[in-house]
Amino acid sequence: MIAEWTEKPWNPVTGCTKISSGCQNCYAEQLANGFLKRMRNVRYQNGFNVTLQEDLLDEPLKWKKPQRIFTCSMSDLFHADIPDEYILRVFDTMRRASQHTFLVLTKRANRLEAIAKLIEWADNIWMGVTVEEERYADRIRMLQGTPARHKFVCAEPLLSSLGELNLTDIEWIFVGGESGPGARPMEESWVLELRDQCSAQGVTFTFKQWGGVRRRKNGSLLQGQHYHEMPPVMRD
Repeated sequence: MIAEWTEKPWNPVTGCTKISSGCQNCYAEQLANGFLKRMRNVRYQNGFNVTLQEDLLDEPLKWKKPQRIFTCSMSDLFHADIPDEYILRVFDTMRRASQHTFLVLTKRANRLEAIAKLIEWADNIWMGVTVEEERYADRIRMLQGTPARHKFVCAEPLLSSLGELNLTDIEWIFVGGESGPGARPMEESWVLELRDQCSAQGVTFTFKQWGGVRRRKNGSLLQGQHYHEMPPVMRD
């Protein structure tokens, strides 16, 4: 996930359902059905069922200090249960809150592709897709076909080699291993393959972590080097 490279979450939608292998150990589902439910958080009375939080739609307009905001960190904005009209309202808020940079991430690239031309894209909106295995690499092509002005790929949790990629119009690839109980292993060769393709195609490469049960201990050194860069236009 991209949370460590953002400054604030914004969740006008909560809840989701599993769609591919990267969802197996979903941190958001565990948080919603565990800690947040035990704390009786009003946003999770429905557990992890998709829920529109309409009263939060205008929240970013109230935040004056410019921030990098992770939109729908506890959901997927392009879930089938979210109406097109609501998605457009979320994007309208992001466009109007131009002091902020918004990062939106989806595994449902087919839905993104289907409605992308209805969205009024702005320079402060970064659109990304998660690609955890090579069999999902077509999500990149779908993203590339949208009018989004800034595009990125999240390869976390990376569960296989992604093979040879065409990264035209992709500005950033964010890579990380799965963490927590039941974490599936990530091979160094998969990460190096992505690093080298980013270098060859002029894409910013960020390596977040090796992951595993002992995430902090395993760290983020890749062949003795940290790769914590962000795209130039996103830096403070």
